[in-house]
Amino acid sequence: MQLVARAALSGIIIAAIAEIGKRAPTVAALVASLPLVSVLGMMFLWWARPDAANMAAHAQATFWYVLPSLPMFLLMAVMLRHGVGFWLTLAAGCGLTVALYAVMVHLGARLGLPL
Repeated sequence: MQLVARAALSGIIIAAIAEIGKRAPTVAALVASLPLVSVLGMMFLWWARPDAANMAAHAQATFWYVLPSLPMFLLMAVMLRHGVGFWLTLAAGCGLTVALYAVMVHLGARLGLPL
């Protein structure tokens, strides 16, 4: 039952962002940029396993994994403004993110980051 509630809450957040975006794209972007998923994930994780060391490791890893996802948004904005189709732009943005995640994992291991 908890899984269904979590999925419903996630769906509501995504639907709200999409509806807000129809009228005010920048407001929707602000809402989408809020770390709602991360905060909710941390709350659910804490309820399942209230362990400060585990939560600290999760929060730190989340920070490092957010960084390689950010360039996707800039790439998508540039591509869309240059007339590239949405689906190709989305695929390129996702591909860039996957590549940058791989770089982060590789660099993280070399720098001793707990990822």
